[in-house]
Amino acid sequence: MRVAIYPGTFDPITNGHMDVIKRARKLFDKVLVAVAFSEEKRPMFDVQTRVEMAQAAVSDLEDVHVEAFDGLLVRFSQEKNIRVMIRGLRAVSDFEFELQMGYANASLWNEIETVYLMPSLKNAFISSSVVRSIAKHGGNVSHLIPSSVLPFVERKLLCM
Repeated sequence: MRVAIYPGTFDPITNGHMDVIKRARKLFDKVLVAVAFSEEKRPMFDVQTRVEMAQAAVSDLEDVHVEAFDGLLVRFSQEKNIRVMIRGLRAVSDFEFELQMGYANASLWNEIETVYLMPSLKNAFISSSVVRSIAKHGGNVSHLIPSSVLPFVERKLLCM
C-alpha cells in the first residue's frame, strides 16, 4: 500500500492545502495529514482545533486521515512506517526552503522521499498567514478556506 504523509501547521487549513491533499490522494492509497504542534510559530489556533479543522475539511475524502505530532517529522514518519512525505510548492520562493528541509530529512532517515506538489494556479497564492491576516482585518476568507473551516475562524475572531 502506498502511503504518504503531508505535514504542516495548518493554521488554518486552506484551499491550497486541500488542493495538495487531493493531488496526493490521486498518487497514494492513503494520505496522513500530520498537524505539527509548531509552538515556535505561535499559531493562532491550538493544535487540537487545527486537527479538528483538518478533520472537518477532509471528512469527505476517502483514506485521508489527520493526526497531530510533536517533535521531528522524520521520527513520526518512522513510527508510522511512512516513507513518502508530501510538500506543497506555491512559488519559487518556497523551493529553496523545501529543498533544504528535504535534504535535512533525508540526512536523518535515508529511506524518506519527499514529493513536491503544486496547487492549481487559482490556489497558488493562498497561505495560512494570508488567511489569518485577511480575517484579522475583517476581510472575507470564505473563498480561501473550506466551508467547514469557516466557523472555526469566525469563532476565533469573536474571541479576540
